[in-house]
Amino acid sequence: MSKSTSSKPILLIVEDDSGLQSQLRWHFDQYETIVADNRQDAIAALRLHEASVIIQDLGLPPDEDGVDEGFKCIQDILRISPNSKVIVMTGKTDRDNALRAVAMGAYDFYQKPVDPNTLDLIVQRAFHIHELEDYNRRLSVSQQEPLEGLLTNDPQLLKICRQLEKISPTTVTCTLLGESGTGKEVMARAIHQLSPRKNKRFVAINCAAVPENLIESELFGYEKGAFTGANKMTIGKVETANEGTLFLDEIGDMPLNLQAKLLRFLQERVIERVGGRSEISVDVRVICATNKNLEEMVKDGSS
Repeated sequence: MSKSTSSKPILLIVEDDSGLQSQLRWHFDQYETIVADNRQDAIAALRLHEASVIIQDLGLPPDEDGVDEGFKCIQDILRISPNSKVIVMTGKTDRDNALRAVAMGAYDFYQKPVDPNTLDLIVQRAFHIHELEDYNRRLSVSQQEPLEGLLTNDPQLLKICRQLEKISPTTVTCTLLGESGTGKEVMARAIHQLSPRKNKRFVAINCAAVPENLIESELFGYEKGAFTGANKMTIGKVETANEGTLFLDEIGDMPLNLQAKLLRFLQERVIERVGGRSEISVDVRVICATNKNLEEMVKDGSS
């Protein structure tokens, strides 16, 4: 038994009467119908095909130990696939067992003899309800995780997430403001993942963690012999992020004497390695982040 590749909704029929099997299979040709005639085969088919709706005869023969297979089959189905809709079929005098099956978690019941038109309506409604519930589950998950790596139901944060979704497809340089530990890098990575650059590099550098005398060469790279110990040409973070995203964390700690060179890079998208004379064009999306008040720093001359 191989997994179906059909695009039709999958309907599992659990029935030991071969004649009724054929009748139901022929009638429900708008679905991908899978047939099983006992509990074991039904569970195997459910695991393989992940049926959304199951029509199950409640009167399956008992197993070799005398255990009622009908009710046990319902229990197994709902344990494995709790969101599937089980429609039980019973004899016309077996209403009490049908109600017991519904109390156990079956979606609905239908009493034999089979009237295809009535059963049609029950099955169609079951597929419709399953589809609506599945949509609501996916909607709930998307609201809880509006951006990759971020779980929230807070209205203000969801509003920020919607703003990030709007700017992500663009190439505009942006700055994320917020206290330490509020998830600025998570949001920066989410912007990258939602952008056309998602398959390219995301390169992060913490401007506060790099010594002031090294940050220029760390960002822009250096040529061989540019300074003592520069034994080979080394590219910096900006070139490494070419065609991708450069994340400048703690941009408020960027040394003042480097800001002019950084501004030229942001405006012209060209750099010069330390000790170099050639301009190098780079195509980089820049995202900055800081926990500092940049406007106040500009006013007091510290930025």
